[in-house]
Amino acid sequence: MCEEHTTESVIETPGARATVRPPAWRPGDARKAVERAVAERRRTSDTGYDEDALSDAVLVASELTTNAILHGGGVTDVRVDLVGTEVRVSVSDRSDRLPVTTPPTDRNGRRRAGGHGWPIVCRLSRDVRVLDLPTGGKCITAVVPLA
Repeated sequence: MCEEHTTESVIETPGARATVRPPAWRPGDARKAVERAVAERRRTSDTGYDEDALSDAVLVASELTTNAILHGGGVTDVRVDLVGTEVRVSVSDRSDRLPVTTPPTDRNGRRRAGGHGWPIVCRLSRDVRVLDLPTGGKCITAVVPLA
């Protein structure tokens, strides 16, 4: 998984929150949830956010959602929480399988298509957690700094 990232607990504090509940889960819905949560926080707070960091959080939301669709049996929930100057994106799916990093080439040295989503999530996030859900499936939560 994301060996270079810490797995220390993140303290829950009240913050802006957006939960996406569209009829069909798409990466664009998750991206919009991140953008809405940050826009709402900007209206109610003088906290500044780096636009590149916001782009990172949007990309992480998109990649987690895409991976849940492609590898996790479909998205069951998306949750976006702002805590301080960080965005916490949680995407749940139906699969118990842990994410894996795929080598960029196959046994014959040919480049593989895809396989970039999980490394992107790990690189852009301060913390990544994978939790089993009591009803089956898993929830992946990535914390992306916005400052």
